[in-house]
Amino acid sequence: MGDGRWTGAATVVRRSGVRDRMRPLGRAASGLADRVPAPWGFVLAVFVGSKVVLSLVGVMALAAWDGVPGAPPADETLMRVQQRAISPHRWISLWFAWDSFLYDRLARLPLDEPWRDFAFPLLYPFLARPFAVLLGGHTAWALLLVSNVALVFQLYYAHQLGGRLLGDGGAGAAGRRFTRYLLLLPTAFLFQAALTESLFLCLALAAFWYAEQGRWPLVGLVGFFLALSRSIGFLVVVPLALVLLRQHGYRLGLRSLARYLRVGWPLVLVPAGWLTFMAFGRWQSGDWFAYKHAQEQGWGVSVQNPLAVIVHGLTGPPVDVLRVGLAVAVLVIVLVGLRRAELPYLVYSLIVVLVPLSIGPPVYRSLLRYLLAAFPVALVLARWARRTTLDTWLTAGLAVLQGALFVVWLTYWTHFII
Repeated sequence: MGDGRWTGAATVVRRSGVRDRMRPLGRAASGLADRVPAPWGFVLAVFVGSKVVLSLVGVMALAAWDGVPGAPPADETLMRVQQRAISPHRWISLWFAWDSFLYDRLARLPLDEPWRDFAFPLLYPFLARPFAVLLGGHTAWALLLVSNVALVFQLYYAHQLGGRLLGDGGAGAAGRRFTRYLLLLPTAFLFQAALTESLFLCLALAAFWYAEQGRWPLVGLVGFFLALSRSIGFLVVVPLALVLLRQHGYRLGLRSLARYLRVGWPLVLVPAGWLTFMAFGRWQSGDWFAYKHAQEQGWGVSVQNPLAVIVHGLTGPPVDVLRVGLAVAVLVIVLVGLRRAELPYLVYSLIVVLVPLSIGPPVYRSLLRYLLAAFPVALVLARWARRTTLDTWLTAGLAVLQGALFVVWLTYWTHFII
């Protein structure tokens, strides 16, 4: 008994010593977290958490699918070869699909050679070039790095803008909730892929954030690059101009017009970004409308009535019904959930949903990807989810839906989403 008591006492002493040694480490970690300026601690935690979860799910799903007869389908075999050429590690290669390889080629293409792929705006492949120098010339990894850096800043601007619009000034639970719902959108895993989704949305959120603050020179600068990131980007000048009008009470008249021009002149930089891409096409091909012609010849794109396209999709095969049905759901949510003061965000949502639909049935393959640009739907969901019970159920439902679509993406049915 005596030996047992001494042994127990020694154990207590050792444990106490361990706790004493760990306390300074705990205080140091806590102090480090305290020194991270808000909201970056939250933003980085969300980014790392989502990265780890999706990578683990992705690797496990791919491993489970190995050896399944008929996988991958013949039309995706080449893509799997291209993925393995980028990296033998699946947690890296799974983030590359279709357009990723075209962007990789453009990031490596010397400017004194013909560009040809005018269907792809400049910003994304051009941003990868300096990063590739730091990564030993590996342009594919540079593209993935650009997407993930853009995602980090996207989460920051989402937190700030969501907090402001939902009423807590960007410093409380509302901003965090909006950020979370943005990452719970059905195909939000694409934000981490070597595609333009995170870059476009980062710039769009930043433009609206600076517009809400009345920092119009920054709006113009960000908007210029927004228009260079995706063809639809220059149309965002319309909802941004509505933010300016709202800030001055939507007043009309010559005096009000002069004020709008004096304050909001940087908005001309937004369409100037797209004109820059058109000028690049003219320089490379002699055609100001090289983008338009590339879309028509490469994908059979032609402008159509988006409402007719919606009807066509809802009466078509089940896969198209699902895609177009989600687009209709986004429109219904923003129409019902956005408030009168949020008219600019309603107009923005209509643009990013209806414009892709206006190119007709070829868009069906990529519709689930394009819908990610409609960030106001996450704003509405964050507002509705103020009640804990609804928040829990809505979070769980969206997580399950995204997980199912992520597995679809991974298990050789990429064309369903992009």
